[in-house]
Amino acid sequence: MLYPGGTKKVYKKEVSYKNRGMELEYLIEQANIYYRDNDIAYIYKKPTPIRVVKTDYSSLGKRITDAFYEMPSTLDFNGIYKGKYIEFDAKETNNKTSFPISNVHDHQIKHIRNIYKHGGIVFLIISMNNKYFILMGKDFIDFIDNNERKSIPYEYIKNKAIEVSMTLKGLDYLSKLGDKI
Repeated sequence: MLYPGGTKKVYKKEVSYKNRGMELEYLIEQANIYYRDNDIAYIYKKPTPIRVVKTDYSSLGKRITDAFYEMPSTLDFNGIYKGKYIEFDAKETNNKTSFPISNVHDHQIKHIRNIYKHGGIVFLIISMNNKYFILMGKDFIDFIDNNERKSIPYEYIKNKAIEVSMTLKGLDYLSKLGDKI
């Protein structure tokens, strides 16, 4: 927009990451409900650890008005499948050519290493280019340990990860794990 004196007013669109990953988490949770209802696996979304500082008691009930994160959370989902501990995180990127490693926090990378080292099933479910992939913890850690890059190329993900399809029961990721367990 031009103002008197030739001054141009530029409006900058603010980027919000507030609900990023919510659709992916919803699809995973739909699958988890199906798995529990059909006695296939017991996998749950972990609540974020918070410490409540203030609450408000109104006619609508008790409401948290102030809280803070107590400690860094590990991965979003955990449970048991075929007698093995399973833990994974849901990650989403709009980047078409690579997955930024910065999307996975340092404490999460350490946690992935520890779960893998102790024999658990650990992976990332990545939403990228309108597709869903399971990147096993071993392949993720191998990439980090053997590359200086700050992102994982899409080609690496296409070659190493397992593509997962959306079904009526959500994102049926367990049926794709097969021999990876």
